Amino acid sequence: MYALVMIFIALTVLVVLLRLRVRIGRAMVASALVLAILLGVTPGAMGGRLAAEWRDKPLSETTPYLFVSLTALLLLVNVVGKAMGQIGLSARLVPAMHGLFRSRRAALTAIPLLMGMLPTPGGIMLSAPMVREAGDKIGVERSRLAAINFFFRHQWEPIWPLFPAIPLIVDMLGVPAGRVIGYHAALTVAGILGGIVFLLLAGIPPRRAEHLPAHGSLGAHATDFLHALWPILFTAVLYVRWHVPPAVGVLLAIFGLLLLHRVDVRRWGGIFRAAKEPDTVLLLFGALWFKLNLEASGAVGSVVTFFHQVNLPPLLILFVLPFLVGFSTGVTTPTVAITYPFLMPFIRTPDGMRLGMETLAFAGLVFGLALSPIHLCLALSASYFQTPLLRIVMRVLPPALCVAAAGFAVARLS
Repeated sequence: MYALVMIFIALTVLVVLLRLRVRIGRAMVASALVLAILLGVTPGAMGGRLAAEWRDKPLSETTPYLFVSLTALLLLVNVVGKAMGQIGLSARLVPAMHGLFRSRRAALTAIPLLMGMLPTPGGIMLSAPMVREAGDKIGVERSRLAAINFFFRHQWEPIWPLFPAIPLIVDMLGVPAGRVIGYHAALTVAGILGGIVFLLLAGIPPRRAEHLPAHGSLGAHATDFLHALWPILFTAVLYVRWHVPPAVGVLLAIFGLLLLHRVDVRRWGGIFRAAKEPDTVLLLFGALWFKLNLEASGAVGSVVTFFHQVNLPPLLILFVLPFLVGFSTGVTTPTVAITYPFLMPFIRTPDGMRLGMETLAFAGLVFGLALSPIHLCLALSASYFQTPLLRIVMRVLPPALCVAAAGFAVARLS
């Protein structure tokens, strides 16, 4: 019980700092420091934990490796976005999507879905102008447009390896990426179908879904679309098929982009400077430090024992814990790092790996993020679409419940 209270205090510090508009990376490090003090994790104990990892785990599952690989992934994704902008691919992607998806309903769905494949911080604003323009022309209410842009943009998060939570989960579980993604696919399918039913079909009359005017040939639009999308698909295929770390795949894609489009070498430095984001480094450092504190202090075992003593149903624990942390922090990877150590006894059992249980945990995380007022994308959406944040949340709630239901179904059936 003591460990659980200390963890709650540390998370409260994180939430308060975020409310005070302290940047997420600094807030995460401060929260991890508070937890280390409260749980009495000394530098010696931390060193012992790290030494045990090097001795007992494969390199890819050690904390230093995870820190370097996940940080590199997040920073290099920014570079991809910068390179695409410098080359002009981002500008060509907009008319290409309008040309390929003539129906406004289809465009409203496809634009955030496709732009969401590039998980840049604040990247929701890449698709927001296109969604607002397409929606305003057919009279769609602004809160619905904001919900469409926000919800569909995040539907790749359970399965797309460019989101660092997926490589982190794969490394923590020690299973092939394809297995995790296969189970998580139910969440993405449920989210997209729920979004179509509750955000598109229920709110945009068919008579208003007139076709967009076509500019240019279908072949030209498809070419522009593939030019913009191939670096993302290239990275995903390398990771899932050949287990190439996503950061390495992204780096290869960046060089491929620059060489294919003959970008002057003198411009490369400016493009790679997009990776200069210290708060991202602090965010992952703080999240993994928080995780190490839990493991080094023995808090994981004591909290799991407490859950058993109070007879909480495992399915409830698996869903509610990631939901609460995700809702409180508004970020994905730190929520995985904080909660999964507690959930591992329910996922990795003597009978084998129960990926259905892990899928339920991720469904709880997704549900919490979809409703969190601290989630940066929600705040940006409310500001850009000039609509109350609560109204966006209420529109997102029904399709988010579809994701939660899919998580419970997978856990029950697997």
